Amino acid sequence: MSVHAVSPVFVGRAEELATLRRALERARAGGSATVLVGGEAGVGKTRLVKEFAAAAEGWRVLLGGCVELGTDGLPYAPFTAVLRALVRDMGRDAVAALVPGGTTRGLARLLPEFGEPDDDGPEARARLFEQMLGLIERLAEDEPVLLVVEDAHWADRSTRDLLSFLVRYQRSDARLLMVVTYRSDELHRTHPLRPLLAELGRVAWVTRLELRRLTRREVVEQAAGILRREPSPADLDLIYSRSEGNPLFVEALLTEAGAGQAIPESLRDLLLAGVERLPEETKELLRVASAGGARIEHALLASVAGLDDGALDSALRPAVASNVLVVDGEGYSFRHALIREALHDDLLPGEHTRLHTRFAEALERDLSILPAPRGAIELAHHWHAAHDSTWALISAWRAAAAARKAAAYDEQFAMLSRVLELWDQVPDAAGRIGADRVEVLRQAATAAWVAGEFERGLALASTAIDEVDPGREPIRAARLLRLRGLIRFDLGRPGYLDDLRRAIPLVPSDEPSVLRAKMLHTLAVMISSRDMWEEKIANAREAMELARRLGQHDVEAHALVTLTWASCRFCEIDAYLPAFAEARRLAVLGGDYNGMMRAIISETDALEGAGRHEQAAERAGKGVAEAERYGLARTSGTFLSINLAEPLVSLGRWDEALEVIEHALELSPPAPNRASLQGFAMEIALARGRLEEADRLFGATRAVYSRGLHRGQAILPHARREIELAAAHGRLGDAVELALRHLRDTDLRNDPRYSWPLLIAAARACRAAGDTGALREIVAMAEGLEVDGDLQRAHRLTFEALTGDLGGSAGERAASTGVAWDPVAAWDAAAEAWRRLGQPYGEARALTDGAWAAVASGQRTGAGERLARARELAERLEAAPLLNEIAELARRAGVAVAREPQPQDSRHGLTARELEVLELLTAGRSNREIAAELFISVKTVSVHVSNILAKLGVASRGEAAATAHRLRLVTPDAVHR
Repeated sequence: MSVHAVSPVFVGRAEELATLRRALERARAGGSATVLVGGEAGVGKTRLVKEFAAAAEGWRVLLGGCVELGTDGLPYAPFTAVLRALVRDMGRDAVAALVPGGTTRGLARLLPEFGEPDDDGPEARARLFEQMLGLIERLAEDEPVLLVVEDAHWADRSTRDLLSFLVRYQRSDARLLMVVTYRSDELHRTHPLRPLLAELGRVAWVTRLELRRLTRREVVEQAAGILRREPSPADLDLIYSRSEGNPLFVEALLTEAGAGQAIPESLRDLLLAGVERLPEETKELLRVASAGGARIEHALLASVAGLDDGALDSALRPAVASNVLVVDGEGYSFRHALIREALHDDLLPGEHTRLHTRFAEALERDLSILPAPRGAIELAHHWHAAHDSTWALISAWRAAAAARKAAAYDEQFAMLSRVLELWDQVPDAAGRIGADRVEVLRQAATAAWVAGEFERGLALASTAIDEVDPGREPIRAARLLRLRGLIRFDLGRPGYLDDLRRAIPLVPSDEPSVLRAKMLHTLAVMISSRDMWEEKIANAREAMELARRLGQHDVEAHALVTLTWASCRFCEIDAYLPAFAEARRLAVLGGDYNGMMRAIISETDALEGAGRHEQAAERAGKGVAEAERYGLARTSGTFLSINLAEPLVSLGRWDEALEVIEHALELSPPAPNRASLQGFAMEIALARGRLEEADRLFGATRAVYSRGLHRGQAILPHARREIELAAAHGRLGDAVELALRHLRDTDLRNDPRYSWPLLIAAARACRAAGDTGALREIVAMAEGLEVDGDLQRAHRLTFEALTGDLGGSAGERAASTGVAWDPVAAWDAAAEAWRRLGQPYGEARALTDGAWAAVASGQRTGAGERLARARELAERLEAAPLLNEIAELARRAGVAVAREPQPQDSRHGLTARELEVLELLTAGRSNREIAAELFISVKTVSVHVSNILAKLGVASRGEAAATAHRLRLVTPDAVHR
């Protein structure tokens, strides 16, 4: 009787298909969605995904699988497969046109059709990841995308990292569904996929789906489909007990029973039973193919087998006909990896060695059979599996170079580690690869560092340093010391300054060198203590001068940024802006994107620190656009979004700030960037009295800041917000305790810009708690703290208004003039300082505090005037707690708070942001173009457009544009923009 090798009926997966369909609908509606599908080998993960994908009408299906090579995975294998399929389907130019950043050199690391990869560097991997995600998101703009990644249990570290990036960082409106399959029975306790699955499982839009075995009834349905009849009860009992409901085993058992064969006793024999019935030449070819991995190219199989195309086709045809092999693009895959594993495990030791040697020799003859870096890594695998130490070492060295070119730094590190393991087994190892052991150690330490394996990188760098004689090889010793210093710096370990200080004298100072310039600059960047500021400036200056003499524009740009930032006085900010502009010019001239971004980040930070909020916001907005054009919106772009949100918060443009924050958070930025953005959102939530939201945001930022070391610009605002949150909840004792603990642990003089706001929060908590003793201690801590620029001056005036009656510098100044301390005048001075800076919240709080002081001194009329202005500002900001305080003060003091006459509203209820959107809409911009212009998400633009249509009483964008012109809601030239 004839039987189907695979059941034509798909049974027993109704619930699982329903889960996948719900995820599909969520993604189709514009929500993020990922499904992680786990299950034991043979349980039907691939069949489930194929059935689901076949029913996904109107979706572009992208399929890639992870590839196993022994214990090694191939870097980026599923994504290389996806790119190759897209190029075949659409053509190279059409795919290239979708790549963000205007260049495909990042994706060239995965597919040579895209040209030469861009230069190695710290941003290479980030750019590759962003370009891959950006490409998929842009594909999804035309038709929704289903991205399937199979066999994630074989994924290498680079593939896992990119997979995690795609899942976590996709836009919420991307119309992208990701389905990832993996063998759950492979995940032993230390398997590297386990922590990734746990991490992704906590992401809101990720669903975990575990495939169960089939029930007895479902096995009956499967068997009936395969046999074309329902099996007898006796056969079913035997098949169900032997298969235990595993669909693959059911198929194998039924195929044997249907072919009149005795059912094998062991699983291995069961899996190989179908192979054993094939012709001898086919079985031999399958044994050969099993050594090549789960998928093997036709050309490589022909070369290893030593057969011409006709003979190869003749031998392969029975395997394909019997469904042992399936055609997969330009190669072949085993129908199930378990069949390949059983065949490979069945090889005798001699066969194993000979086959892997034949694969290695075939690849040595023509490595172009496989795409880079796959060819180099497979070659290294085969020589290693063949137990040829010499060629295993040589090929691992070459594979490391290929992996680095692909930005697969973890695989580079693995290959270099193999070189070191084999070093003592190979005579003249250094001569074989053209590099000595110290050079291998250096490269391995660098790869480990870039891959985030800091501890291993530190150990390797230290070993290399121990093996170098600085007297004989000073330059090499200097490079290694610099490397170890950088790793120690990233780890937060002591000794990084010592390493750099030991390294610099080893590089001759009598002749200019790029190495010396880089070392001087590295040391300048690492110095953060004000006690060593002169050394920082001197090193940065020398590095810049050396780079200029050598024509190294990129090094000069970095050094100029560091020198300018280290020298910058906020009170003289205009004198430093040309230097930041020059640094940007040099970075562009040197092709150094990092240098350009660093110049923009430092300039916008300096402008904000000087109180130039409008300039800071404008420059940061342009920087976000630059990052997006370059294809690094999620990394550099979200960092600059921090520098955009901060001045918007200062200016009281809180809704705009929240839009910027929301847009950046939708890109799932790195944890430190996310925490900084959430910190500003928390400030707004606190000021508006949304305590539950503030609690949630503080918890998220605390989770980040509790791990690792962070600079004062992150930690000090976090400490201030913690104090303010405790006070807002009425836990005044806790707020005072927190304030004293943070201040005692902080060197306030190291960063006055962030120390003054922390002091103010601490002083307010002490005032509210009535803790004069703690307040006096805080006043003493503030003594001698410098003030640089208008922003710090406004902070100091506020602090003095809070504490002047207790003495301190303000009280002493009043006493020395013989004039009694006047709190009303002090608060008026603070309010005026905030007004000049354009900070409405600071002004409103100072006016309110001034009104309290005025009431206390009997100046009721003056109190009413201050409260009227404060209420106007607070209403605009929707600062509910401050409005309540104003109302309470007015009630208790019996002060009438007059309202300013309101001009007739000519904006038809449109907010300032809606008017901006309307103007761009009138100019014919799409939602995506408006989002890019205003640095907000497409979803937010859509909400604004809906509000505009409702408020204007129109039904379409065209009607809105016409109405806007008729009512003069937009400038006359808006349409020409």
